[in-house]
Amino acid sequence: MSKILVIAEHQGGKLNTATARAVSAAIAVNPEAIDVLVLSDAPDAVAAEAARIDGVSRVLTVAKAENAHPLAAVLAPQIAQAAAGYSHVFAPSTTFGKDLAPRVAALLGVAQVSDVMSVESSHTFKRPIYAGNAIITVEANPAHTVVATIRTASWSAAANGTGSAPVEALTLDVALPTHTRFVELQQGSSDRPDLQSASKVVSGGRGVGSKENFDIIYKFADRIGAAVGASRAAVDAGYCPNEMQVGQTGKIIAPELYLAIGISGAIQHLTGIKDAGTIVAINKDGEAPIFEVADFGLVGDLFKIIPELEAALG
Repeated sequence: MSKILVIAEHQGGKLNTATARAVSAAIAVNPEAIDVLVLSDAPDAVAAEAARIDGVSRVLTVAKAENAHPLAAVLAPQIAQAAAGYSHVFAPSTTFGKDLAPRVAALLGVAQVSDVMSVESSHTFKRPIYAGNAIITVEANPAHTVVATIRTASWSAAANGTGSAPVEALTLDVALPTHTRFVELQQGSSDRPDLQSASKVVSGGRGVGSKENFDIIYKFADRIGAAVGASRAAVDAGYCPNEMQVGQTGKIIAPELYLAIGISGAIQHLTGIKDAGTIVAINKDGEAPIFEVADFGLVGDLFKIIPELEAALG
């Protein structure tokens, strides 16, 4: 019978919603138990949040000063030891999970399964390949622990608030590396919704024209309460920082509403939005590839169309 260990992603004492999405994938395996592992210097608040997620059997905590910052080199040996007795180890396919899971898999001597988008059976999964142009079915060896990252855009978050899983402290006797250390965290601050969890996202592309012109994207997003994203072309052109990039080499998102403004629709960008609910495209080129996937398309000058949309909003 399967038993799954889900690695909690958290920051600033708060649980990332990606963890609940990984729990949804774990539930699809129909395991005997789903435990969530919280590694931190002060895990209590995060553990309490994780305990409320439906489907979680237990929350295990590892409190170490070395876990104050999520360094993959430090966390991986602890996870590898904690994974003893588990058939699966799941982590969200975020920057955190993509950094951590390969190290865990290497320490366990197994191959990693990446970007799981559906569960066919306990050891059979589907994942995208070729920039999302094809879906492959992969089968993991049932004799080995399955280490997998979960494509969070493909899974809704498990319900939160009705669960009451017990929280247990876990003691691990493992040597931690000292060659890797935390220096600093640099990140942008914004009052806008988080890009990866927002229900509405407005993205701008090369067609916006300049960093100064990108203000029209920010203002429209604020008008409708949306997060702001960008194409790689816009990021490479210096219009906005790379943490806003949506696509194969950026963030994979699944908002209910996605507005692509001045974005042509390269396949690498479309990979990042394939799970979006409704896609609206605004582009002056009526032959742009983005219109092939858009539910609604507006052909014209974005600097005329956006003010008209704002006026229509009242």
